[in-house]
Amino acid sequence: MQCLFCKVDNDKVINSRTSVDGLSIKRRRECLGCGRRFTTYERIEESPLRVVKKDGTRESFDRKKILNGFLKACEKRPVSTDTLENIVNEIEREIYNKFDREVTASFIGSLVMQKLKILDAVAYVRFASVYREFKDISEFIDELKPLMTGEKKKKKDGGTDSRSISLQH
Repeated sequence: MQCLFCKVDNDKVINSRTSVDGLSIKRRRECLGCGRRFTTYERIEESPLRVVKKDGTRESFDRKKILNGFLKACEKRPVSTDTLENIVNEIEREIYNKFDREVTASFIGSLVMQKLKILDAVAYVRFASVYREFKDISEFIDELKPLMTGEKKKKKDGGTDSRSISLQH
């Protein structure tokens, strides 16, 4: 495996762990050239799945795009990268369980929205504003109303503030 930092192809595996879902192996490696450490993931190669976009075009499914969407939505939020990786694994597993060859981008987007709504309200609104392409502030407020009424109800019932909710995977 080529080092991300010095590009030397000489490393040793320090630690290997199977993911929670059993579909990948996480390996912690140390470069014998520069001494820096990095992580790699080994996954089963599955049959190619295509994503059908809104405009009808098709492209290969890429889990990195989902992870990048989560990372952007959760930027500067109290959400760990491990939590996001686990959620992306859940989404990927659900997609491969339900679809053989093609999945719509809107199906993937709705799964991401569901997970973000549970995970972090601010991240959810960030993602929704881009995903749903809000045209004006009224559309934005319409999206916020259910979240705000849910917040008031939780606080009234003595529940926790959604900002303190964390997912356990």
